[in-house]
This record gives sequence, structure tokens and C-alpha cells, in this order.
Amino acid sequence: METRAPAPRPGIQRRWIVLITLAIVLLLAATSALYLRSRLDPGTPVVGVSQIAVQDDQFAPAAIEVPAGTTVSWEWDGIEEHNVVGGGFESPVQVEGDFSHTFNEPGTHAYECTLHFFMRGEVVVID
Repeated sequence: METRAPAPRPGIQRRWIVLITLAIVLLLAATSALYLRSRLDPGTPVVGVSQIAVQDDQFAPAAIEVPAGTTVSWEWDGIEEHNVVGGGFESPVQVEGDFSHTFNEPGTHAYECTLHFFMRGEVVVID
């Protein structure tokens, strides 16, 4: 007499596929969130720099520290359109050229490219 192995149950197989798919989706979501978080944080301000490059998908450096009264300039260096928008200043959307703004008030002045939500920066003005 021959012994047969029980037939696999389709419900268990389907459950494993759903669990593996869910694990992959969660892993992708977590890594995407970490990547975006790192892109949105301008980082430690660079001291002694007053010129910022507007590159494709980033400001370089993204954060600077300057004394009050400093004129900061942004120079476009890429092939994509960008702008620089902050409290009290706004550049035109452009592909090349430059834009400058004088910071007189101490504090942290955030700016961004409104065309690319992940392009953010800060000018930290000290007395």
C-alpha cells in the first residue's frame, strides 16, 4: 500500500505570498522615507561661505552660516529650472544666472526650490 503526502493547501501558499509582498513593500517604504529625510535635512551649516550653487536636485552647500549684513548669492549650475524662495525673497524660475539677497536679521532663514520639494536649505545669520 502506497502512502500519499497530503496535497498542499492553497490558502497557506497565498498567505505566504501576501506576507512576502507586504514585507517588501514595508522595506521599500522605510528606505524611501530615510532617503527623503536625509535629502530634506540641510545638515550642518558651512561657515565662511556666501555663495551657493543651484545644481540639479540640490543646493551646494545646503546650509551656510554668515554674519548679519552678508549678501548671499545663488548661482545656477545645471540643466534644470529652479528658483530660490524664502521668507522675504524670491528668485525667478531660471536655468542659468544668479540671484542674491542680503541677510540683516540674525536667525535661521530657510529657503527652498518650489519646483523640487526636496531642495531645501538654510542661511544661519549670526550677530
